[in-house]
Amino acid sequence: MADSSGPAGADLHPVTDPADWRADDLAAADDWIFHLTDREIGEIDSAIAAVEAAGLEISDIAEDDFPLPSLHTRLKDIEHSILHGRGVALIKGVPVARYTRQQAAIAYWGIGLRLGVPVSQNSKGHVLGHVKNLTGGDFNDSTHRGYHTSADLPWHADSCDVVGLLCLQTAKSGGKSYIVSSVAIHNEMIARRPDLAAEMTKPWFRDRRGEIPEGKDPWWSLPVFNYEDGKLVTSWQGKYIRGAQRFKELPRFTTAQTEALELITTLAEELSFSMTFEPGDIQILHNHVVLHRRSDYEDGPDPEQMRHLLRLWLATPDGRKLPQGLIERYGVIGPSGRPAGIYVPGTKPVIPLEAE
Repeated sequence: MADSSGPAGADLHPVTDPADWRADDLAAADDWIFHLTDREIGEIDSAIAAVEAAGLEISDIAEDDFPLPSLHTRLKDIEHSILHGRGVALIKGVPVARYTRQQAAIAYWGIGLRLGVPVSQNSKGHVLGHVKNLTGGDFNDSTHRGYHTSADLPWHADSCDVVGLLCLQTAKSGGKSYIVSSVAIHNEMIARRPDLAAEMTKPWFRDRRGEIPEGKDPWWSLPVFNYEDGKLVTSWQGKYIRGAQRFKELPRFTTAQTEALELITTLAEELSFSMTFEPGDIQILHNHVVLHRRSDYEDGPDPEQMRHLLRLWLATPDGRKLPQGLIERYGVIGPSGRPAGIYVPGTKPVIPLEAE
């Protein structure tokens, strides 16, 4: 594996970034948590009614079709904090309990448009996704995506600029969300084991898990730590990196690589912050500076005890410059000038209202 163009070895140094935080920092602050006011909820209600009256499909809704006179400004402030601040935000109070599924999806879409451009999340072209257990607890099958299982999901960043999760319903038990600053991991790794941090500046093969763009290999490669325009862009998908070892054509891990993989997981656990979703919460994460994982969960026998989140993957035209390897991971560049998400031959953007 060739070295990346970023710092390596003795040239490695910590980066200064507002997204460098520890769990205690997040616990002590509340400026990343945004409670919707009655006025803002009223604006969402009115915007939903306007969309329904116009008979618009969700995919056709533009910002002007979903007016949020005062909430718009607040959402743009949240977007700025996501891209240029800590990289994490939590919006609370979307009244999903009194919305139909269609209305909740409309509301979430209208809010998401203020934060980025929705992109395809899988080979089926879902631009509004469902995080729900459809396959049981098995995440070892190379064609299963973790968000359709109830299994513990290891630390990762999604394959987009920003990911948003709207909680419709929690599980009977479990399903806690953990987040960690990948900038903090980077800096701590350099302080403790600069030799292993250097391994992360080299390309790592990742398993596409069957979602293969036209003309591409069933794997792709990219360093974990990338440096673009003086900023750190982290791409961590430990499950997919380890999964790529199933391809005999690829080199086996060295001892240093194995140690580096283990250290990232250790640091993530050590530095992480945990939260429990409530219905109506929207968690927003900047994937290039924040990693996340989820504990396993158990659904109950009744629909109101089945964990269900709506997910948006968002491209952010004003976001950090992307390394070329990350751009090449995809098959399509969207109108935003950023990758348009996951596309394989035959993929067409769709918005399902039920998990599939």
